[in-house]
Parts: sequence; C-alpha cells; structure tokens
Amino acid sequence: MPLENLKSTLSGELYFDDLIKSIYATDASVYRILPLAVAYPKNIEDIKQLIKYAEVNKTSLIPRTAGTSLAGQCVGEGIVVDVSKYFTRILKLDEKAQTITVQPGVVRDELNNYLKPFGLFFGPNTSTSNRCMIGGMVGNNSSGTTSIQYGVTRDKVLEMHTILSDGSEVVFGKLSVEEFIEKTKLETLEGHIYKTIYNELKPEIVQNQIIENFPKPEIHRRNTGYAIDELIKSEVFSNSSEKFNMCKLLSGSEGTLAFTTQITLKLDKLPPQESIMVAAHFDSIESCLGTVETTMRHNLYNCEMMDKTILDCTKHNKTQQENRYFIEGDPKAILMCEVRANTFEEVEILAVNLLTDIKNTGLSYAFPILIGNDINKANNLRSAGLGLLGNIIGDKKSAACIEDTAVSLPDLSHYISEFSALMKSYKQEAIYYAHAGAGELHLRPVLNLKKAEDVVLFRKITTDVAHLVKKYKGSMSGEHGDGIVRSEFLSLMIGKENYEILKRIKTVFDSHNIFNPGKIINPLPMDKSLRYEVDRKEPEIETLLDFSKSLGILREAEKCNGSGDCRKLPEFGGTMCPSYRATRNEKDTTRARANALREFLTNSDKANKFNHEELKDVFDLCLSCKACASECPSSVDVASLKAEFQYQYQKANGVPLRTKLFAYNNKLNNIGSNIPRLTNFVFSNRFTSSVLKKFLGIAKERSLPLISNKTLIKEFKNIKNQIVGKNYIKIIYLFNDEFSNHLDTEIGVDAIQLLTALNYKVEVIKSEESGRAFLSKGLLEQAKGLANKNVSIFKNKISNETPLIGIEPSAIYTFKDEYLKLADDKTSAEAIAKNTFLIEEFIQQEIELGNIKPEQFTLEAKTIKFHGHCHQKSMSNQLSSFSVLNLPKNYKVTIIPSGCCGMAGSFGYEKEHYEVSMQIGEQTLFPAVRKASKDVIISANGTSCRHQIKDGTQREAKHPITILREALV
Repeated sequence: MPLENLKSTLSGELYFDDLIKSIYATDASVYRILPLAVAYPKNIEDIKQLIKYAEVNKTSLIPRTAGTSLAGQCVGEGIVVDVSKYFTRILKLDEKAQTITVQPGVVRDELNNYLKPFGLFFGPNTSTSNRCMIGGMVGNNSSGTTSIQYGVTRDKVLEMHTILSDGSEVVFGKLSVEEFIEKTKLETLEGHIYKTIYNELKPEIVQNQIIENFPKPEIHRRNTGYAIDELIKSEVFSNSSEKFNMCKLLSGSEGTLAFTTQITLKLDKLPPQESIMVAAHFDSIESCLGTVETTMRHNLYNCEMMDKTILDCTKHNKTQQENRYFIEGDPKAILMCEVRANTFEEVEILAVNLLTDIKNTGLSYAFPILIGNDINKANNLRSAGLGLLGNIIGDKKSAACIEDTAVSLPDLSHYISEFSALMKSYKQEAIYYAHAGAGELHLRPVLNLKKAEDVVLFRKITTDVAHLVKKYKGSMSGEHGDGIVRSEFLSLMIGKENYEILKRIKTVFDSHNIFNPGKIINPLPMDKSLRYEVDRKEPEIETLLDFSKSLGILREAEKCNGSGDCRKLPEFGGTMCPSYRATRNEKDTTRARANALREFLTNSDKANKFNHEELKDVFDLCLSCKACASECPSSVDVASLKAEFQYQYQKANGVPLRTKLFAYNNKLNNIGSNIPRLTNFVFSNRFTSSVLKKFLGIAKERSLPLISNKTLIKEFKNIKNQIVGKNYIKIIYLFNDEFSNHLDTEIGVDAIQLLTALNYKVEVIKSEESGRAFLSKGLLEQAKGLANKNVSIFKNKISNETPLIGIEPSAIYTFKDEYLKLADDKTSAEAIAKNTFLIEEFIQQEIELGNIKPEQFTLEAKTIKFHGHCHQKSMSNQLSSFSVLNLPKNYKVTIIPSGCCGMAGSFGYEKEHYEVSMQIGEQTLFPAVRKASKDVIISANGTSCRHQIKDGTQREAKHPITILREALV
C-alpha cells in the first residue's frame, strides 16, 4: 500500500517529505537514520492502522515522545510514531489509592504540577523532566536524581494498555498465580505470551542462571535488556507474595514489545517541604567518590556529582552563569547532597550531622550550604550538564556510549579507579557527573566521530568498559537504555543463554519485528548509522555573518545535540521556543531548525546549499527571539542561523516586495514623518488601512503603528539648550534608534528629560538606524553597511566614561550581538559593545553606584506589572527593569512570567503568522494583563511588545522610562 493511501486512512497526520524525515532522523544520540515516514496518531484506531500497514508492507514502527533518547532508541528506517501531540491527556486520578492514569504523551513535570494540589507526585525524575514524557520514561525505565528515595519508573507502573503486534488490545497489570495460569490458557497472542514467559522462566536452572548473570539486585538502576530478573521475583516463579506484573518487563523494553496507549502509575506523597543542600567541593574525582558512602548514610534525597568539565561548560552559558554563584575556587568535582524534613529546625540538624561527617573525611575543601531557591539554581546547573557538553567547540564532542554504567555503591570508587586508568590508556580525559549516590556516573569520552580512527575508539572504549562493568556485575545501561549504542553488548552482560531467552520473548510478542527493530534484540551495529558521515570532506560554506566562534555555520548548527530543551511548555518558564509552544509540532522547535540546516548544508548537492524550500518552511515560524542563544544549553543561535539562511536563500530567489517594504520601513517612516497627519490618516482610516494591509499581506485584525509628529532628533535639538548643565555626573550618548525616532518619540523625550533631571548630560548625535529590520528579513548586506557606519560613528565617542544607551531593546542589542558578526572593524565593535547598555541597565548601575536615589522620586503608591523584551531576557535579564521600576519607594512591581509576546517585529503583522502570534500572546502574557485591574500600570520596554499588548488586550502599556519620568519630584 502506498503511503498516500495510509495517510487517507488516518485521523491524525502522516508525513513523508524530506524535511520532516530529516528532522526525525536523529534524537539526542549520535545516530542518524532517515525514516520512511512520520505519523502523529490521533487515536487507537490510527495505531492499529499503522501496525497493520507495517506488517503488510514489511516495515516497522518506532515509538517516540519527546525524542531525547541518548542511545538511539527513537531512530529507525520505519515509520516514526510520535504520540507527543495527541496522546497527552491525564485520564484519571484516584487520590485515595494514590494512582494516576495517563496517556504516554503527558510531560512528567506537567503531571506533577497537576498532582501538587493533592499532595502527590510521580517520583522518578530526569534532567529533561520539563519536556520528557511518561511513555518515554516507561520505555526507558527512567530514574533520575530521585531514585535513591523513590525508585525507578518500573517500580511505579501498575498497569499498561497496549496494542500488540496482531492489533489486539491488551491490558497488562498485576496477576495472582491463578489469574496468570488462566491467561496461559487463552488461544490468543496474549495467551501465547504468558505461556512463553512461564515456560522460559519456570525452570530452577534458568532462574539460577538469571540471578548469576544479571546485574547485582542492589543496583536499582538497571536497564539491561528485558527485566526477566524482575519477573522471577513474583509468586508465579518463587515463594514470594509479590504479584506477577508484565509491566515490569515492558518497562525498559524501549517500545520493542508492544505499543503503549495508556499507563497507570503509583504515586508518592510530596517530599518533606524543608530542605538543605551541602555542595561539597573536592580537588579530585577520587576524593569525591571516596565521600559518597559516608554521605549516603544520611537518608539523602539527592546525591549528585559534577566534575570540572561540566562546571567549565557552565562558564560560557549565560543562564547557567547565574547559577554558579556558590562555586568556590576551581573544584575538580562537587558532590551535591540534599537532606529534607518537615520543619526547618529538623532539617538543620540533619544538615549539621551531614556536614560534620563530610568534614571528618578530610577529603573536601569547601562546603557551601544552599537553602530555598539556591538549591533550585544548583540543580538547574547540574541538570543542564548533559546539554552543556554540546558547547565544546569543534568536532570533538562528549560521546554517549559508556555514560550509563551503574555499579553497587561499595564498588563505585574501585570501578572508577579502574575506569580512569582505562581512559588514560586511551589518552582520554573522561567526563564524570550525575548520580553518585545511586552508584551511577555519566562517564563520557571526548571523540570526533567524523573521523574513522575515533569511530574505532568509540567501539573499543565501549567494549572495554562493558567488560569492566561485567567484572563488577554492574549494569551497562543504568537509566538511558540500551538502544543502538549498548544492545550489542547484552549477550556479554547477561550471558548468551539469557540473551536467547530475550530473543524468544521478543519473537512471541512481535513475530514480524514491527516494533522498534535494531534495539535490544538483533541490534544494529553501534558504530554505524552515525549522525556524521565518517571521513567525509566538509562542505565549504561561505557566510556573510561571522560564525568563526563556532568554527563556521555548520558547526553552529551541529552544536544542537537534541536535548530538546526547546520543547518545554510555557508553564515551565523561559521563552524558548515560542512557535513550538503554540503549535506543539516538532518542526517548529529550535532543535528541528538546527538539525534541518545541518542536514541540508551537509547533504545538498546544490551550489547554494541554502536554496531549499524545506529550509524556508522550517524557519518560517522562527520569531528570532534569541531565547535559544541563552536558554539552549548548547547556546545554538538560531536567530543568526535564520538571518544567514534568509540572506543566502534570497540571493538565489530574489527578495519579495513585502520583505523589502518591511526591511526598509525606517526609510518609509522617514518619508511619512514629513506628512505625519496624512500618513496616520492612511494608517488608521478603516478603508485606506484595509487596502494597505491587503496589498502588504498584513493581517486585517492588526492596527498599524502611527508616526510621531516630530522625530526625536528634531525634538532633541529643540530642547537641548534647555537641558545642558555644568555639574553633570557623566556624559551619555543616547542612541536614536529607528523606533524612538519615528514611532515612539515621546518615550525618547521622556528618556532625555529623565536622565537630565537625574544630572546626566545627554548627547543625541546623527547616526544610522540599528539595522534590526534588515536583520529580521535577511538583508544582511544592508545591515552590514549600517553596522560599519555606526561603529565608525561611535568608536571614538563610546567608552566606560561615555557609554552608549538605548531605549528599544531590539535596536540597542544589535551593538552587543549582530554588530560583532557584521562589522569589519571587530576591535572597535567589541569596544563599543562593552560600553553599550539598555537604558534600564544603565540606571540600575547608577543606582548601585549611589548616583540615583529613591528620594528623587514620588512617594505615591502604584502597582506595576512588567513584561520584558525577548532580547533583554536573552542577552541580559529583566532585573534591571524591575530595579528601575522599584526605585520609587511605594511602587509595587511584579514581572509577568511571560515568554515571547508573539509580535517579534513584522512577524505578528504578517497575515499568515497572525494566528500563531496571538496564540503565543495567549499563553501567559494576555491572561496576566487581562487579570490586572485597571489601576495597575502595564509596562513593556519593547515597541512590538506594547503593540501586541494593545492589539491582544486593548490595554496601553508604558515604557519603564516613561513611568520613571512621571515619578520624578
């Protein structure tokens, strides 16, 4: 049956175009396999249709949720079945029994937010918990930081609704011996499965063979093949009173046995509220690991390790720099130990006892104590570790192959000593981090998998470590699964006889090998199907933007390691990624854009490798908010990638008229400013504005911005003589950006009057526009010309004593970001950038210096809600605006926890983007503004943001500087 016919039978969607297939060719592993198609099933009938199609057409199904698998579980040649879009419902909570039933696409942290009011939570955790989904956690038997207290996912799964390979629906759950025997009598696939399990595992010799060869039972993190070692603990196979539950086998089976549609989980009561963390610092890995057994005697809720490599990566990530505050000196390792209790007095006692024992070891040199939100910061630093490893510049990257080994706690230090010696024999400085208290460290060699010699090392190191883990009777796969990378070693890890049992179990469940082939059973080679073609000559790609810090645009795209941070939902904070939050389509993630660009730049045969409609499609909904540059652990700058793509694509295909008009809007506004009344009439009159919108492809629902009666440069000349004083604090240059000059002149005047009243000498000199509009539309040659001119104008004027200050974030931050990639005079551009500030940042600094005081402002009480610009959030923070607005003593200010407003310059005006633009606004910003009473002042420092707020809520938002100017006494 052709894929077109399959598509017509589904209620959901099916894609088999090159773009979608390339996006789903990778997960967070080192592997790349182009799938046949990608399906978004809407219901169970869709899944049955897919299973039937796979059987008849001899293909396969690869189940997928968030796609953050590290071992290659989510890639394959068949149809990738993504349940993350439609199978997302929380179905039933039984508060009394402490159970919850969910579909596999429910996000772990989303579930816990739902459960919190009931005093319950789902214990297993991962570093990806704000986007990973329950189905993926079950498939992987995830555990995370909480496993030392709450166990692993397998411990929590009570019941699973599945579809078997023959299309039958089967519910697996707890069974007594009698119920189990009745199941074996069924003349169905379900009955054959139970009968096979019984016949395979009942012989005592087989059970002894399993116990002898599987990892030590005290290692609670073990995903070594199928968990037959767990099944034999039930009353069906032993003298225990434990019920048999096939869910223990399905948990960790990586979707290779059945397709799961519904999961019932056992919940725990929320942990004690009060917590303290001791972040012990060490001069060596050995000292750190030598302390673990001591700390684990203290009933810890967390016992996590970070090594120097991870810590050094955090130095270059803006978001994580703020979380590094507790680090003292230059530790080789940090052990983060958390205790909890119901009262602060109780937890203090626990922390003192823990601290005393750590000190008594004599192995740690510093012991910072973290409380409250400081613990969250430290945990965020640790959980970002995996993604941060992608920040290593160049082709050598930390390779996920041996990163999931777990041994018993008494064996940990000995195992790591041997491991370290092994790494030295390969001249490797391995990376060590994560779950020390569980006997599992994520250990990674640094390899260049584009080179044949390192691919050979990839296999050799993995093989040697497998033998070492086997020596300690450990688990090669602690929590990240076997996938492609470790399945080859299962026969070694559990013995050939046991592995043959696994093969027979796979056969009875899935005789046609439909479900996720190449993982666990009959594995794909671990050193094939790699993301990068080995020893291939790199394509030479010339760009106008300077990507030299990443060693070129291709390596900028390759920084994306698939960690999927761009899939987190609005309720988990941050801004990235606005379009995904609106559409919930993988195509609209930061990850998809980086991966698609990498794919086409690497494999395109065209002279202009950017000239692909698929790339135009994947970048279409990127708002260039820049959140990825700071929130993505790998700091993939998709805004710059998009600008370069647009430039290169338009070189081959021309620049559309609307694009030109938006890009040159400042010049058009300059013309309109000569006849502002007529211009504004045309913009505001219903008939003329509708004609204009239709001609330009602007959404009919949008209001058009009006031109100011006078330009800011003219206003400054008119008032300059009135404001010059002699005893000023310092001279500042106010950048006359294109928005303040023509659209928001009154805000520019407010800025001048405010700064002057605060005793600063303001200079507004003739300069060029920032170039933001040209950048957003890919007209990079024009943007480069403006950058060079502005650098030339300001290079001999801007210094520490005479800074450059800007009102509009999107304009002033071009000096600190894009100009560094555009300007020919890099030295001058960097010098200017160091002394360029958003106006709120400048005022905040002056407050800290004591040059600006609350006494200069009103005592009147006001309430303000502030929404910050995306570029401010990415390149700085909102605290400067918060501080400025709090300057008057009785002003009560809160920051709206919003991401992107959704306007993003011209994006929100364009008719094809209007709906997405408003969906983004509705996520957090619009509801917060509507909820605010009329006496609350709404504030936003971005021109686009203020316009979006007006169109979306009919509320006027004020710039913080206007509010502060009005507060002067």
